[in-house]
Amino acid sequence: MIYTVTFNPAIDYIIGVEDLKPGMTNRSVYERLLPGGKGLNVSTVLNNLGVDNIALGFIAGFTGEEIKRRFEALGGRSDFIELREGTSRINVKIKSAAETEINAAGPVIDSGAVSQLMEKLSRLRDGDILILAGSIPASLPDSLYSDIMKMLSDRNILITVDAEKELLLNALPYRPFLVKPNHHELGEIFGVTLNTREEVVPYARRLQEKGAKNVLVSMAGEGAVLAAETGLVLMNQAPRGTVRNSVGAGDSMVAGFIAGWCEKRDYAHAFKLGLSSGSASTFSDFLATKTEIEQVYRSFTSLC
Repeated sequence: MIYTVTFNPAIDYIIGVEDLKPGMTNRSVYERLLPGGKGLNVSTVLNNLGVDNIALGFIAGFTGEEIKRRFEALGGRSDFIELREGTSRINVKIKSAAETEINAAGPVIDSGAVSQLMEKLSRLRDGDILILAGSIPASLPDSLYSDIMKMLSDRNILITVDAEKELLLNALPYRPFLVKPNHHELGEIFGVTLNTREEVVPYARRLQEKGAKNVLVSMAGEGAVLAAETGLVLMNQAPRGTVRNSVGAGDSMVAGFIAGWCEKRDYAHAFKLGLSSGSASTFSDFLATKTEIEQVYRSFTSLC
């Protein structure tokens, strides 16, 4: 079974504005509410690809109930922990000539709730896949992802980590199956600026030296790079298309990669499906459907 964990789920309140004017009254041309958060985005795209999974995480208050309702209405399976206090986030995504995001802080997660999550995760078995995605609230330690991985280190569980800075670095000694920074995040780790796919490769290798088995680096319009544990390096530019949305593109790439790996146990196929999924979501108003992903997948002629 595949499990995703989202520590800080949200309702994404998406508002379309023809010409956003800061400091002025603006009127929307469309609005939509979606369950959000990196892990939930991964789960949604996995669901769209027909890959069964269960979403774990924390919800609180009336917004938490709405996150759960909307996620399950989209076909998702969840096993959320309900917090006693606070409310889950509402993140505002304004789509205009440029995209503007306002992300809320979210509720405090107490030690008892964390213990409940750890107990759920302790039931994972050999062969399961765990995806730890996104930031964690300030009330929790940067060691939390590595704490989870340490607890599960005696089992053959493929763990993916999609996080920034210390959350990611602390996880590397526990040999995650996959890490997925973007090129800006990778550059920040090593204090460099990375602009091309070729520049990314040696720094992806350095993450492998620190413990990551496979490193998948998303690069927006530049495409992506995969440094695989076999020594294989794959890179490709993004397919051409009209960019309509950047929210969830990296999460879609993670979902596509894991779906592709589960399907064929082949890194080239997993990379291609990951890049197709991420690109398809950028070409869509929302997270990509299976049909949209397959259309992009077929457009590839070869991989470098």
